[in-house]
Amino acid sequence: MNGRRLWAIVVKELRQLSRDRITLAMILGIPVMQLVLFGYAINLNLRGLDAGIADQANTAGSRALVMDMLATEVVSAVRTANTPDQLMAMLRRGEISIGIAVPPDFERRRIDGRPVAQVLVDGSDTTVQSAAAQLAQTPLDSSAPDLRAPPASTPPTLRISVVSFYNPQRVSAINIVPGLIGVIMTMTMVLFTAIAIVRERERGNMELLIATPLTSSELMVGKVLPYIVIGLVQTSVILALGITLFAVPIRGGVLDVYLASGLLIVANLSLGLLISTQAQSQFQAMQMTFFVFLPSILLSGFMFPFAGMPRAAQWIAEVLPLTHFLRLIRGVMLRSAGLLELWPDVLALVAFIAVMMTAAVLRFRKRLD
Repeated sequence: MNGRRLWAIVVKELRQLSRDRITLAMILGIPVMQLVLFGYAINLNLRGLDAGIADQANTAGSRALVMDMLATEVVSAVRTANTPDQLMAMLRRGEISIGIAVPPDFERRRIDGRPVAQVLVDGSDTTVQSAAAQLAQTPLDSSAPDLRAPPASTPPTLRISVVSFYNPQRVSAINIVPGLIGVIMTMTMVLFTAIAIVRERERGNMELLIATPLTSSELMVGKVLPYIVIGLVQTSVILALGITLFAVPIRGGVLDVYLASGLLIVANLSLGLLISTQAQSQFQAMQMTFFVFLPSILLSGFMFPFAGMPRAAQWIAEVLPLTHFLRLIRGVMLRSAGLLELWPDVLALVAFIAVMMTAAVLRFRKRLD
């Protein structure tokens, strides 16, 4: 082996890498992205869960109890209600993760030793159930003592019951399988379309397509439509296996499940098309897809609790279509919510599709020119 020839090959490879901006970005970007995401954005300690408060007693003691719960910083009051039924409706729509219901006879229950409050939990997210258990340990506030109770050296613990809905047995599959639909759609749909335009260009077919009467919009939509059918087939397979193997329920409308899946499929396909117009090769397209897939998995709330992330990470997650799909699919399948009740996430996906498709078409026309 000749050292000079070997060194020439090494130098040639380094120069080639330095000219490939996407590969260079992957070399530097992936370690930085993973370090930032795992070190800064991922937090298994849930804080600031959206909570609704229904204080029907509205006494000094009940208000002190609510304030003590909020002081734990596990929950943050974002909604108020008059009855527990209103809290249940908020849970179903995904507006809150936890509801705190204080009955009208709060003071009588304190004297009798009965449960003085209920914590209603959205059990479709198993991590929320664990966090809610901390609220049941809230001690009696010393600023509102029970004068009829004997003095104690330590504050007594109030009896607070925790009621979990939608997945009280905390079966992991019920929470994971609906999210897997989105993860698989994100992984496959973005990758399929990311290499679609690049593959045509590498094989020399793009010139033939340009010579036909096809417009750029017709070409891109024609590339997308077959993959929509493929995505719906994959959705059906995942649902069938989830129901058969893991007894995952579909409490909402099946049509809503497929409509939500269709929105995610089109969103991912439009993103893949935009990537394909930027990439110079299929390898670059796959690299750029990885840059999308990694944040989607880590920040969407599929693997790690969304509420535990810093505010900046949550803002980034709101741009990702998988974040909104997880809210839709878990709301429909596990909480029997309708798409109309979850309209903010539907609107977010529609807006994402419009922006990505417009950008992809404009970029494709620019490259043709």
